[in-house]
Amino acid sequence: MSVLNRTWRVAGMPSEHLETSHFSFETADRPEAGDGQVLCRVLWISMDAAQRAWFQAATYRAAIQVGDAMPGFSLAQVVESRCDDFAVGDIVAGDLAWQDYVVAEPSGLRRIVPNRPLSNYLSVLGITGLTAYFGLLDIGEAKPGETVVVSGAAGATGTLVGQIAKLQGCRVVGICGSPEKQEWLTSELGFDAAVSYRDESFRKSLREACPDGIDVFFDNVGGTTLDTVLGSMAYRGRVVCCGVVSQYDTTTPVRGARGVPGVLIIKSITMRGFLVMTDFADRWDEGLKVLEGWLDDGSLKVREDTLEGLEKAPEGLIGLLNGNNVGKRMIHVADPS
Repeated sequence: MSVLNRTWRVAGMPSEHLETSHFSFETADRPEAGDGQVLCRVLWISMDAAQRAWFQAATYRAAIQVGDAMPGFSLAQVVESRCDDFAVGDIVAGDLAWQDYVVAEPSGLRRIVPNRPLSNYLSVLGITGLTAYFGLLDIGEAKPGETVVVSGAAGATGTLVGQIAKLQGCRVVGICGSPEKQEWLTSELGFDAAVSYRDESFRKSLREACPDGIDVFFDNVGGTTLDTVLGSMAYRGRVVCCGVVSQYDTTTPVRGARGVPGVLIIKSITMRGFLVMTDFADRWDEGLKVLEGWLDDGSLKVREDTLEGLEKAPEGLIGLLNGNNVGKRMIHVADPS
């Protein structure tokens, strides 16, 4: 009996918000690896807001087209190998797809030797953790005693940015979207304060939480939140541009950061974007070593928001875009053999 392979494909392009109707679920025979390739069984799939941006245009990867298997960063196990780089049974991480089985090129995979829950290698010990680490410390240059503000603070990257900033001796303020998340950030993760962008008094609350101004703003949201924060930046403040989740799930993005040139000049502010996959590709081992150390000594708390089953993938991404997650959202597809 043949082994079946379930796949979520892109069925249509969103005209506004992403919906489940933009995906189709199909079943076919499991593929086979060609010469020099490996066949991977997907175990965990990362849900990332940037996946919505892939529908809009080419970014650091080609734009998604109708009929494509929906791509996603994943953890997988090699079940067939026709190359010398990986053996059957190896656990790997890579840019794979919303499928049970994916044929992959070895050059796009990274071997994982797990010594803790596998899911950690998609969250704190994956792209998410490395983004928080290098973004805050190398791009943001956060220093002891400075005030760090992070938007999307209850999300995958934001939760880690805040904790790492505290480890550096910074005052940390989180921006999120509900009183429950505000309470969790301050009581569980040790943020000094948390404010809601949904409140009418958001601008005032932010100023009160940052009386000496904001030295580092780690921005995962963009849009009007960025507008608001810029008004409270300190002299020579640094803005780390990591994401614009507020603008992903729409075809008519709100123009944000109006008047930026004047603000940058008057306050000598720097704004810099980055991609950890390319800008810090040669330093991943360095970052992972530090992150593992913090995990081992209990300095970092990991919150993973898991949905069970491949069939939950569209629901998982849409919920993430709506802010329904706390911590790193991912899909558990299967356990390793």
